[in-house]
Amino acid sequence: MAIIMIYNACAKLFIRYTQTFFKHLQNKVESCEYERFKCSDMSDAETSGDDPTWHSGNHEEEAVGPEDVQLLEVPNGSHGGPSGNSSSLLTSSESSSPSTPPGLLKGILKNRLETVESNDLYRQERRRRHSSADEDDFALLHGRFEKVPLKDFHAEIRAFKDVEDFLSRTLLMLDLQKTGLTQIIEAMVQKLLEKKEVSAQTSLEEARHAIFTQDSVHTLSKTIQGTMTSEVSGFDFDQNWICVMCDIPTVTKRHVVIARLHSPANLGSNSHEVQFVILVMAPVREKSTKSSLETARTFATLFLDIDFRHQLLLAESEYEFKQLLHTRTKLLIEEQGLPENRKSHLVLSAFEQEEQEGGKARCPLGQGLIRDLKRRLPHYVSDFRDGFVGNKTIHKVTSTTFFLYFACVLPNIAFGMLNDNNTAGVIDVQKVLFSQCVGGLLFAVFGGQPLIVLLTTAPLALYTKIIYSICEDFDLNFNAMFACTGLWNAFFLLIFVFFNTSKLMKYSSRSTEEVFSLFITFAFSADAIKDTIKDFNKNYNTDVCHGVTHSNSTNQNASFPTNSSLTTVSAMTTASTVTTVSMVNVTNSSMLAAPSGGGGIEECLRENSILFLLLMLGTVWLGITLFNFTKTPFLNAGKREMLADYALPVAVLVMSFFGSYVFREVHMKPFKYKAREQMFELAPLHLLPVGAVFAAAGLGFSLSLLFFMDQNISSALVNAPSNKLKKGAAYHWDLFVVAVINAFLSIFTMPWVHAALPHSPLHVRALADLEDRVDQGHVHQIVVHVRETRVTGIISHVMIGLSMLMLPYPLAYIPRPVLDGLFIYVAITALYGNQLFDRILLFFTEQSAYPPNHYIRRVPQRKIHLFTTLQLIQLVVLCVFGFSPIPYMKMVFPVLIMLLMPIRHKIIPNFFEPKYLKALDGHAH
Repeated sequence: MAIIMIYNACAKLFIRYTQTFFKHLQNKVESCEYERFKCSDMSDAETSGDDPTWHSGNHEEEAVGPEDVQLLEVPNGSHGGPSGNSSSLLTSSESSSPSTPPGLLKGILKNRLETVESNDLYRQERRRRHSSADEDDFALLHGRFEKVPLKDFHAEIRAFKDVEDFLSRTLLMLDLQKTGLTQIIEAMVQKLLEKKEVSAQTSLEEARHAIFTQDSVHTLSKTIQGTMTSEVSGFDFDQNWICVMCDIPTVTKRHVVIARLHSPANLGSNSHEVQFVILVMAPVREKSTKSSLETARTFATLFLDIDFRHQLLLAESEYEFKQLLHTRTKLLIEEQGLPENRKSHLVLSAFEQEEQEGGKARCPLGQGLIRDLKRRLPHYVSDFRDGFVGNKTIHKVTSTTFFLYFACVLPNIAFGMLNDNNTAGVIDVQKVLFSQCVGGLLFAVFGGQPLIVLLTTAPLALYTKIIYSICEDFDLNFNAMFACTGLWNAFFLLIFVFFNTSKLMKYSSRSTEEVFSLFITFAFSADAIKDTIKDFNKNYNTDVCHGVTHSNSTNQNASFPTNSSLTTVSAMTTASTVTTVSMVNVTNSSMLAAPSGGGGIEECLRENSILFLLLMLGTVWLGITLFNFTKTPFLNAGKREMLADYALPVAVLVMSFFGSYVFREVHMKPFKYKAREQMFELAPLHLLPVGAVFAAAGLGFSLSLLFFMDQNISSALVNAPSNKLKKGAAYHWDLFVVAVINAFLSIFTMPWVHAALPHSPLHVRALADLEDRVDQGHVHQIVVHVRETRVTGIISHVMIGLSMLMLPYPLAYIPRPVLDGLFIYVAITALYGNQLFDRILLFFTEQSAYPPNHYIRRVPQRKIHLFTTLQLIQLVVLCVFGFSPIPYMKMVFPVLIMLLMPIRHKIIPNFFEPKYLKALDGHAH
């Protein structure tokens, strides 16, 4: 009886355990069924083109693992269960379960196990496919909206040409019986491929790759759509039309296909009711104004008008459709040309603003001077405050002060040496430095536009040489003649001021300013090149260096053996003698001398010439590299800007260190300096005869024309609209201050100073905050804000005055080639933003690389090149007279500068339409 009770208890326990086991098995099977359902859904999504990336979830955590499968393989009798023998388990379950027949249980279990096995194999196959999938199976699409300006049919010459050119060969597809995006695009491409020239260059497959982002996902790569304001969402897409763009490398010409659909089509997001599809196909390498984007802009601007599109829907023939396009183009040219519809105007000059501000005065004498004072005096205190207040102001002012110091003091040393040679020491380095200090300091304090930099220049040095030559020819006192010429110059300048002659500068257009600016750039470069050639002729290409001897006497030949004689001696002597002669031969390059025909000593110092070239080019390379350091990825933005701001001082100091210390064994001749006992010595004007006074008046008038043009052109470039200056110009007052300063300098035979190019525009750039702008891959900088302050001019010229205490040393440690390198650096940096130089480069630039400048958009290419050629002719004439070896030809140079203005306004307009001249020679953007 006890045995029966124990048996019943064990049976109940076994039945309970079996029920729990089958319940657990059922849950596992349901989980597998759910897994198979998900896998089948994903497979369906893939076949329908939906995005399958949702598969990367956490569903694998619920899947049946390998150990579970092994546990479920118990019915095969290969493994034992947790209760011992599996067959006994199943048998017990079969005999003790009244609700589940044994055969049914076995069938269900077999089917479930087969399902689990198949799902597991499927997952393994998916893993294998995912691991070996191509990059085309899965991709990331980047979408971006960018605002594109409407085409200006009035100003942009290419807009009208596009429509005219394409109307003759544009393919039209009216009432196209297609509704799907792929079908529409393929039909338009097939229409285009009917042309033999197109079918020979491209194919349908290539066009599909260019139009769509991916074959399996038909999304358009580049499109243009219109937008409109909406009361609900603020703005909405114009879903009635879409312009599709593609660039194909094998195509050589642009092609346009316009399709009018028979019924509106749903082409995807933001394109639910499309009735017009425009396809633009263009070469990859094409001129910027002929790119696919520019061509698409043209037709997109036409289709933006809803009334015009309604007319196109009613067009019954291709001829009527094209006529509507032509009429719409003409209408846009007229509408956009109206003054109230113009979005860009030429900026009024300071003189035009002056005429608008003040009416006609009863006595016009000195009115320009008075208006300048009224305009600038309210800003006088802020001129000092703006040098200390503001974001990054202290850093900018400090770097600009050092830039001005080196940019002025080094040319002063160079021009001081030049004047010293031209005037036999009457005007030397010390006087030039004093003139720069006094003139620059007075102008920085009392001038109207403090950003203008005064400097003695090469034309003034040449004028001084002419005066010295006249004095030698007619036995006149140079100090008195120089002072008299300077006083006459100041007198004529005052006349120009009081009669408001600076108003004539309103006729000085941008082209005139750029021709003169480029001439000054060439002048700086020419000075450096001439110094280099002179040094090589003196130290490198001498007769001694080439082994040529001079047979003036036997003793001289014995004292100065040639290279060939040294070689012969070295071959015939003992080892000790060879050593001695070899040392002599080594030092021959720096010490060997042979008497010249004139009895002087001619040296062979080739290492000096090589070092000269190294220091000059090194200064240029280091300066330009640091100047453009903001365009590199090195360091961070703040450090890059700091290095660019200190480019010139760093280049000068580093290369001076190399020239004076690293290569100290190469002895380079320092600049000539002789201490003066008396600096301020009044010129003896009473020694001049009457005829000389009137001759000085003629020289002074010619000199005043040079001052007038130099001063006002420099002022115009400083006050250019692109610099965004806020406080106004002061042309008349600046000229008045310059006249007074030079009258004072002339009395003491100090060199004259006037506004300098390119130092003045570079001074503005140094104080400016710049911003990079990218337009179709071309990067250019624009001025955002300029600190209009007097602080930089005052401090830098005080430092120049203190530099007189550093004569001759340590200023003599700055080698002459470093000065010439500075000239080339200033010349190169002055080319940035010079539109004439940019257009000269277009002669040698591939059309596809043309920058998208406003004049390239608005003026035909041949007209651009013609305008550049005419400017180059004027530049060549200036160079012929300016660099002429005949001194008296240089006196005509100021007159030629004045003639640039009538040439621009009387001769140049005969070759160009007014709208082209406005684009090429104005300040509009």
